[in-house]
Formats: sequence, structure tokens, C-alpha cells
Amino acid sequence: MAKYIVKRMAIGMVTLLIVSTVTFFLMFLVPGGPFLAEKAPSAATLKALEEKYGLDKPVPVQYKNYMLRLLKGDLGTSLKQRGREVNDIIFTRLPVSARVGGWAILVAVVLGVTLGSVAALNRGKAIDNVIVFLSTCGIAVPGFVVCTVLMYFLGAKLNILPTFGLTSYKHYIMPVIALSFYPMSYISRLMRSCMLDVLGQDYMRTAKAKGVSQWAALFKHALRNAILPVVTYLGPLLAYTLTGSFIVEKIFTIPGLGDSFISSITGRDYPLIMGTTIFLAFLVITMNVVVDIVYKLVDPRIKLG
Repeated sequence: MAKYIVKRMAIGMVTLLIVSTVTFFLMFLVPGGPFLAEKAPSAATLKALEEKYGLDKPVPVQYKNYMLRLLKGDLGTSLKQRGREVNDIIFTRLPVSARVGGWAILVAVVLGVTLGSVAALNRGKAIDNVIVFLSTCGIAVPGFVVCTVLMYFLGAKLNILPTFGLTSYKHYIMPVIALSFYPMSYISRLMRSCMLDVLGQDYMRTAKAKGVSQWAALFKHALRNAILPVVTYLGPLLAYTLTGSFIVEKIFTIPGLGDSFISSITGRDYPLIMGTTIFLAFLVITMNVVVDIVYKLVDPRIKLG
């Protein structure tokens, strides 16, 4: 196990290096700059700003300087939010995104596993058809459409939920539903398929022949084996939650990391773009390793290479 973790950490470091390098050079291929606005500054002012932030140097030199600072854990200073370090921005906004994303993941896993199991146990019945229909819609409909529908009906028409901000528990309801709808639908379909396969295995028929109740056999034998693919999906689920939250946070005006990331792209805030990209990549890589370890704990027969 320890050897595997060390190996994955080494691969993760190489992946982070590739991500940071590609992101850094792609930023400078995009037209425009961080100091250009409707009222363009004078040539002298622009030159002074570029000298202050080191943007007057050749791109390879800027890359070298940035990587040296990155090795020390310094993600630089925001070009738009003057005087604020990127580290501070990330760790100030991260708890907001983590709360919304955490609730979305919890809702998606609990409801997805439950609905998938219910559909498998009632294969071919009306409830199975309803769950399959809803999960298919959830996979097919984009997240921003779900946000718009929720805002229109629950916010504008019925006026029962707030449509922006994040100051009370009511503000979480629509963002969490919008963010969890797709993964919940995917997990329910995945769980239904795996559960149907497990229910047809010999050991399930043996348990039934021994008089084990349907629910006992479901929770003691079937669920543990059927849920393994869902555990594997937790890594990509985290990635989806992080990237999907960008749109959700922007639509519902949530002051999270996704909102900062989109603002940094539109404003050409190079240090904040780099910092958020590297941080999110690190988080996804770390969670994938954790998911692999959990997968091993759930099924000891799995061998980690």
C-alpha cells in the first residue's frame, strides 16, 4: 500500500508539472492583457505595471520565476485584486465552494444509490420506469438549464427560494439540486445496472434459498459488491463537482472559488488563473488516490499496482 501511494504521488507531481506548464504558456497565447480595459492606460503606465509584476520579461523567464516561487508554495499576487495574495483568495473562497460541493456530492451519492437499488429491485415495474426516465433526463440536460428552470419556477414564479447569495440554508437548496442532478442520475443508472448483475449471482440465490430476507440480502451481500463502481466514480464526481460549480456559482452569485476562477479568466488575472488551476488539479489528483485506497478497503481482493 505504501509503495503504491508513493508511486501515485510521484505520478501526481509529474501531472501537476504538465498542467502548470501547459496552462502557463496557453495564457500568453490568448489575446489581450490584464491591464487593458475600456479606458486603456497610457503606454508609460502600461510599461510601469508590466515592470512591477514582471510581465515585461520574456515568457520563458517568467515561467522559470513562477516555478521557483511555486516550489516555495507562493502562488503570486493577484493582478486585479490589488494587494491580495492568490493563496489568501483561494483559501478564503474554498470553504464556500466546499460546502456547496460537499452537500451536492452527499445528495448525489445517497439518492443515486437509493434510487438505483429501488429500480433494480422493481425491475420492469412502474417505479423502475420512472427512475430510468428521470435519470436519463438528468444525464441529458445541461447544468445551466437545470439552474434556469429552478430559478424560474422556485424563485421567480413561486418565490419560495432565494435566487442569489449564500446567507441561509434556503440559499443552498437550488445550487445543491442543480449541482447534484447529473451525478445523481448517473449514479442511479450505474447502481441499477450493477445491482441487477449482483442480484443474478449464485451467492444471492443461495442466500435466498437459506431464508435470508430480501432486505438483509440486499444490504449484507448485494450492496457491498454493487457499490464498487460507484466508489470508483467518486474521483470523476469530484472533478465534475468542481468544474460544474463554476457555472452554478456564477448563475446563483455564490462567492466561491468557481466565481473567482471565471472572473480571473475574463480579467486575464494570470496568477489567479494559475493558482486556481494548480490547486484544483492537486485536489483532483489527491482525491483519486484516496478513492483508490477506499476501493481497496471496500474490497480487499483488489490489488493496487
